[in-house]
Amino acid sequence: MSTLTMPKTLEFPFAAPPKIGEVVEVRPGIFWARLALPFRLDHVNIYFVEDGAGLALIDTGIDNKASRAAWEILLALPLAGRKLTRIIATHFHPDHIGLAGWLCERFDLELAMSHTEYLMALNIRLDPSALKSEPYRSFYRSHGLGEDETEILLGNGLQYLRMVAPPPRTFLRLSAEDRVKIGERTFEAMTGAGHSPEQVMLYSPADNVILSGDQILAKISPNVSVEAMDPDGDPLGLYLRSLDRLKRTLPGDVLVLPGHNLPFVGLGVRADELIAHHEARCMAILEACKVKPQTVAELVPVIFGRRIDDPHQLVFAFGEALAHVNLIIRDGAARIVQTPRGLALEAV
Repeated sequence: MSTLTMPKTLEFPFAAPPKIGEVVEVRPGIFWARLALPFRLDHVNIYFVEDGAGLALIDTGIDNKASRAAWEILLALPLAGRKLTRIIATHFHPDHIGLAGWLCERFDLELAMSHTEYLMALNIRLDPSALKSEPYRSFYRSHGLGEDETEILLGNGLQYLRMVAPPPRTFLRLSAEDRVKIGERTFEAMTGAGHSPEQVMLYSPADNVILSGDQILAKISPNVSVEAMDPDGDPLGLYLRSLDRLKRTLPGDVLVLPGHNLPFVGLGVRADELIAHHEARCMAILEACKVKPQTVAELVPVIFGRRIDDPHQLVFAFGEALAHVNLIIRDGAARIVQTPRGLALEAV
């Protein structure tokens, strides 16, 4: 590809998102809609792709009354007369899969997603009480979070994980390098880790467009967190490698249709920004740890610039701080030591 087609900054072909209950055609036969979320990140993007006489749906929104009401408007107005043919979920997070079970049951649809993401969704739905059990409680306590904060976090902070209708009992597995035919289009399935374990992205070379889920977003950094079930995991390392792979694999002028924010052109530019963002956070952590060993709880304000009290936000902030800590340990720049305040990161 000519370097003339490689944007130097992000470009936004659409100045404003669709209003609730509206759709915008982003490519012939590919449509974009938006649903509200009851969080600081107040929306999620969903997409439709012409699939014969109907429309394939990519992601669904969270399961709450507002989302179900918004779906009724979509079905009655812009989608009137267009049946849904199938659902593809990019990953297991509730804002993306929350209403998949409801829609699949209502319209007798098949759900397609990666194996890992489906099992994650099923596990949370079938055993929600596990979120409050050991060793999850000690996971937060051991890294410096107080007892009261831990109980609030395990209760209110993780409540959003329950905002999911029961998933279908069967699904169609999507794997990296699969060819996914939707109507007259053939998409290449790509997967990426970090934000979630096996997120699915769909790339159409003919349209020069990628449905990226949350793997790369224009205005915010996708949350990359260590989960309590995998306390020594390296999601940030996986995420950075995924960004590098996307840069090397996709054209520089591909249109990115993300799960949040506006569609954009400039994937390579944005990938470089995100990589630099996480490198800067690692440097800030190391500088703080040169002064004295720091627990994960103490590192949250170091990388976010403020104390975070909201339980929902603290879940993500705590997990993301630990993701940076685990990467730094793997790189050999610091080690974990035991302190009266809990496990702490000490610069080598």
